[in-house]
Amino acid sequence: MDPNQQALRLLSATAQGDRRAFEELYQHTAGKLYAISIQMLRRRDLAEDAVQEAFVRIWHNAGEYQQEKGNVLTWMTTIVRYRALDMLRAAKSRRESDEETEEGEDEHSPEKELYAERDRALIDRCMDLLETQQRHVIQLAYFRGLTHAEVCDHTGSPLGSVKTWIRRGLERLKRCIDV
Repeated sequence: MDPNQQALRLLSATAQGDRRAFEELYQHTAGKLYAISIQMLRRRDLAEDAVQEAFVRIWHNAGEYQQEKGNVLTWMTTIVRYRALDMLRAAKSRRESDEETEEGEDEHSPEKELYAERDRALIDRCMDLLETQQRHVIQLAYFRGLTHAEVCDHTGSPLGSVKTWIRRGLERLKRCIDV
């Protein structure tokens, strides 16, 4: 049986409350979803939490899946990605809050400023190498914190185009920064 058809069958049964189908769906997809999560979060504990929370959402929202909008794995991947992004935003917010409340620590040490300045310069240089569309959507998504849907609204572009621009732009950034 085609893996997508099998996932669709299992998700449909999960929507009906079939725990065994959900367990089987988990067995077939958890590894792929964990790989996506670890790639985004870079920490095992957070990646595991993101996948666990995503599967809770999948269990509760299995009936909301719409086959005409994409295959099951894509739908599940989107849930994991959004959960990982939420976790990244929360961690960033906590760091910013902690930095504001910490007292007595020299946040403006010459060493920290040097590294921050060097990193900013590298990112700016690499961002300048991107195509205009890629640079714009990456700035909206990663520097302003907009979701893909919000980027679509902001730019008036289709979701598929926005996702492609972001993916290709991030690939180019990675190559530039890794050089």
